[in-house]
Amino acid sequence: EAGGGEAVMAYVTNILVLACIYGVLAMSLNLTVGFTGLLNLGHVAFFAIGAYTSALLALAGVPFYASLAAGALAAAAAGYLIGIPTLKLRGDYLAIATLGFAEITRVVLKNWTPVTGGPMGLPGIPRASLLGFRLQTPEAFLALSLAILLLTYLVLQRLVASPFGRVLRGIRDDELAVLALGKETMAFKLRALALGSFLAGMAGALFAHYITFIHPSSFTIGEGILILCMVVLGGMGSNLGAMLGAFILVALPESLRLLGLPGAVAGPLRQLVFGLILVILMVRRPSGLLGGS
Repeated sequence: EAGGGEAVMAYVTNILVLACIYGVLAMSLNLTVGFTGLLNLGHVAFFAIGAYTSALLALAGVPFYASLAAGALAAAAAGYLIGIPTLKLRGDYLAIATLGFAEITRVVLKNWTPVTGGPMGLPGIPRASLLGFRLQTPEAFLALSLAILLLTYLVLQRLVASPFGRVLRGIRDDELAVLALGKETMAFKLRALALGSFLAGMAGALFAHYITFIHPSSFTIGEGILILCMVVLGGMGSNLGAMLGAFILVALPESLRLLGLPGAVAGPLRQLVFGLILVILMVRRPSGLLGGS
């Protein structure tokens, strides 16, 4: 019984760690989609860039905190650079461009074998360590990921309440009016995309050091759609809603797994449940569970 209890606790802790990581990821996407109104479907690319950058540096012997920062900065730089040409597009055109960037990133990761390991991925990524203390247990990593989740939430809450955040919401609601007030909207959108990419890269670095193995199949377009679903479910324009959506959509597949269904049934059933939840949500609460500002 004691062994069974420990297994259950480890299982629950694993779900909570992943929920925290995806909570950071969902809030980072919410900054661009929910607050700025940029239909970004390629956010998973920045998640991947952060994960691979941090993993490669850690495998080369770089300390965890430095590799984490480098992964986040690499993702931010990629977001800024890809934003220069794509943010001139609007609506569906922007969505298609960012979707293409995500697929290009995945293909590069899959085929740049000497650096990324290609289809074999990157195994043996060192676990996180802080101040000489290696976070070997899921409980220790949960404390770290929860702290980063709360810090991200507090920073974003302050940001969206600042004049910068009010300009972002103005761009979302009426970009022409913001332009008429003399604001350079392109610069604000680039900053929002770079900051969102920075946070996505940080989430990717956490993911890599927790799982200790990353593979291009972990960063598919389907994963990007899942992140967007978290934002939509929780409520676009709500950081708390993005966290709630992440926790629900991370925990839901695991709850279905507890039913003991075979994989051939559990996979399609999960997609069916996802679709059903979103349809009901769009009918009953179009703004999401915690519809934002």
